[in-house]
Amino acid sequence: MSLERINPDSLGRPSGFSHAVRATDTVRVYLAGQTALDKSGAIVGTGVVEQFEQALSNLLTALAAAGGAPEHLATVTVFIVDVADYRAHAREIGAVWRRLAGTEYPAMAGIGIARLWDDDALVEVQAVAEIPRGADQRSRG
Repeated sequence: MSLERINPDSLGRPSGFSHAVRATDTVRVYLAGQTALDKSGAIVGTGVVEQFEQALSNLLTALAAAGGAPEHLATVTVFIVDVADYRAHAREIGAVWRRLAGTEYPAMAGIGIARLWDDDALVEVQAVAEIPRGADQRSRG
């Protein structure tokens, strides 16, 4: 299994993402958008950094249940209610990403939106992962 991060010299140097990711010999897993919901269904955290951490943790929990790990993330989309606030906290959010998911970045997009399903949600994280064939069965097995 291989996830190759592709960052052509003809494009700007990526910071916190890869321009493209190519997968070979994998099983694709689609991960539903995750907000800062806790197990009881309540949004936790009042700020974007806290909510991003909970949302990413939720996404990684679903990924692990499917047999994957952070390094298997091929693409991640972050839906953001307040883009200016998210950008103002980009360093802290980056630190959360590195602590929870490491330093290998998937192809990523951040999209500003008017609101999310839950009124108190500030951010939602959605992804597609490419898990090595067989690893998905071993972890659930």
